[in-house]
Amino acid sequence: MLSQAVKDKKENVTKRKKDKNREVLIIGCGGIGSYLIPLLDKTRLYKLTVFDPDTVELKNVTYQNFEENEVGENKAKTLRDRYYSISEAQPYPILSQKQMEGYDLVVCCADNLDVRKTLYTTKNIAWLDLRAQGRNAAMISFQENPDIYNEKLAGPSGSFSCQGNDWDGSTSSQHFSHIVAGGMGAEWIHRFFAEDDNWKSKFIGI
Repeated sequence: MLSQAVKDKKENVTKRKKDKNREVLIIGCGGIGSYLIPLLDKTRLYKLTVFDPDTVELKNVTYQNFEENEVGENKAKTLRDRYYSISEAQPYPILSQKQMEGYDLVVCCADNLDVRKTLYTTKNIAWLDLRAQGRNAAMISFQENPDIYNEKLAGPSGSFSCQGNDWDGSTSSQHFSHIVAGGMGAEWIHRFFAEDDNWKSKFIGI
């Protein structure tokens, strides 16, 4: 259930100025997306639609932006109840370009390559791809040279953890590069909508 405070904030969305209606689709709200969303929400500038079929697991609580009392709940709907900038939360995967149409920007924070392959082949859609695995993170945008797409899309199909394949599940071996990816993404998105000519970054890796 939505808290009264969140309901009140959602009602205030209609009072925002026209230039604040920046419609963004966020695909995936786990390791990266759960930290990206509150950064965008704080600005009160964005209208967010979030898709994620996953539910919160206990292991997620140690490195994703969720609490123990949210275990078993859908990630997208959980964040919708927390952040008023989320106008729509869907517990489904993104499977086609048609689902990505109609937004000012599409941001991929998902943990698999299949959705990225769909994203990279879309036409007339501005997109940003945020990634993290272990101690590494990367940010790739639609401005990148298409000649390198095959390199960026190489790898096995299926899901992978932003903690990397070698993570033993302990907090002592935990990585935080996914939070860095969320911060880089928020910066890029903000500059993108501001049409900042000094922010022309296409691919950034750490």
